[in-house]
Amino acid sequence: MNQVVLERSFTLKSRLQDYVQLTKFKLASLVVFSAAMGFMTAPGQMQWSQIVLLIIGGFLVTGASNGLNQVFERELDKKMTRTQLRPLPDQRMNVAEATAISLISGIAGVLILTLGINLASGLLGLFALVSYAFIYTPLKQKTPFCVFVGAIPGAIPPMLGWVAATGHFGIEAWVLFAIQFLWQFPHFWAIAWVMDEDYKKAGFIMLPTGQRDEGSALQTFVYALSLFPVGFMPYLFSMSGVISAVVIAITTGYFVKCAYSLYKVQSVEMARKLMFASFIYLPVVQLIIVLNKT
Repeated sequence: MNQVVLERSFTLKSRLQDYVQLTKFKLASLVVFSAAMGFMTAPGQMQWSQIVLLIIGGFLVTGASNGLNQVFERELDKKMTRTQLRPLPDQRMNVAEATAISLISGIAGVLILTLGINLASGLLGLFALVSYAFIYTPLKQKTPFCVFVGAIPGAIPPMLGWVAATGHFGIEAWVLFAIQFLWQFPHFWAIAWVMDEDYKKAGFIMLPTGQRDEGSALQTFVYALSLFPVGFMPYLFSMSGVISAVVIAITTGYFVKCAYSLYKVQSVEMARKLMFASFIYLPVVQLIIVLNKT
């Protein structure tokens, strides 16, 4: 009897771990963090019930997007070292189950955002899901322009948070969108530089020129540099104070320095350094805007 219980527990644990992988739980957590920061940046009293619904709905929509992405790329994931042990390529989960889980999560997430918060939030969530899973995903094998397309749904979370809190779009929502939108280019290109050989096994064209070269490094540096003027917008539009402007300028300066180092050296080591700097950049910027909001 005890052996049966242990086997069932192990099976349940394994299946839950597979769902975590299918929905990319860690990535979804970062996305939801951005949405929560957007919500808390908005003026007015914090409504905890609304932020809880935002987190739940955000997790479901993001998990659905990631799940559908893996359904569509299951054969390609078999070719890459980084992804070959995911539930679908490793055949621990069938396509029907993964598709059903993803669709149910997506529908539930959109309904929570729409009915629990407001219509604009639901529409943003739906747009992010559809554009990521059905437009960005197939473009990855066709054109480096896919990164631009993917950066659009990728920048929606902080805007979604603002709209969830205020019920309307405004210049502030677009400022939050712009910061995350531009950040994604050096972020994803740094990852693509590090993972270039693995990506090419699946035919993914992620770097702006399609390869590790001076052109890709230069574009990465230029987009990192563009974060300087955008980083001052929260202060200019009275979303946050002078302290946030200073912190964002310093953080951006370090990020740009890493991008410039990649341009000068054009090595995997420098790309990895930029990648880790990008992981730090966004949460620091979003947190300081919230902590120093006016």
